[in-house]
Amino acid sequence: MAEPQEKTLLYLVPTPIGNLEDITLRAIRVLGEVDTVLAEDTRTSGRLLQHLGLKKPMLSYHLHNEHQQVQRLLERLEKGETMALVSDAGTPGISDPGFLLVRECLARGLKVECLPGATAFVPALLKSGFGAERFTFEGFLPVKKGRQTRLQELAQEHRTMIFYESPHRIVKTLEQLAEVLGPKRPASVSRELTKLFEETVTAPLAELAASFAARSAIKGEIVLVVQGRKEERAAKEDRYKNDDRAE
Repeated sequence: MAEPQEKTLLYLVPTPIGNLEDITLRAIRVLGEVDTVLAEDTRTSGRLLQHLGLKKPMLSYHLHNEHQQVQRLLERLEKGETMALVSDAGTPGISDPGFLLVRECLARGLKVECLPGATAFVPALLKSGFGAERFTFEGFLPVKKGRQTRLQELAQEHRTMIFYESPHRIVKTLEQLAEVLGPKRPASVSRELTKLFEETVTAPLAELAASFAARSAIKGEIVLVVQGRKEERAAKEDRYKNDDRAE
């Protein structure tokens, strides 16, 4: 007789990054079955649940309260309560709160399950046309301390680089990347992915910086994809290649 499977207590549930159709049937089922939904913003997630025809108790769980909330949540989970963690958009834990709670659950032997689903950087990477075989996801660059150091480190990166950026910082980021990586380095800016005014612009870094700086307003969440540094191959021919003396 098969042993009963361990009960999942915490689910990480991806939610649409824009288009509400981009949610899986499994995600809808889990949201309907759990006891509580942990939301980065209860108003945003509340609208999604309403759209799905679901009514669930919700708790606020975000960057500014996660350390205070974790202990209380663990106590409830250990008593058998099931919870779904969602962010405002995309997969929780990707540049959003989630890591701390997952780590503590695993440390206590509480089963965690992560559903596959929407995340912004995958479509942006594929739409850029750059190599997707090897890439590095950098999330948000440091705003102040450590920013220049990180940029200098990335100057040697050969893999495609992916960043998240806010509308009010994208021009500065493009200008700084152009200065460090070179003005002609190919890059791609994706904005408002999956939404009505979705836009992807691909051009050298300096051109992108000038183009976005000229706009009167920049709106929407942004994913920036930058081509990695090309390998430098020696052009010199082996002088002994056809030399009989080398035999």
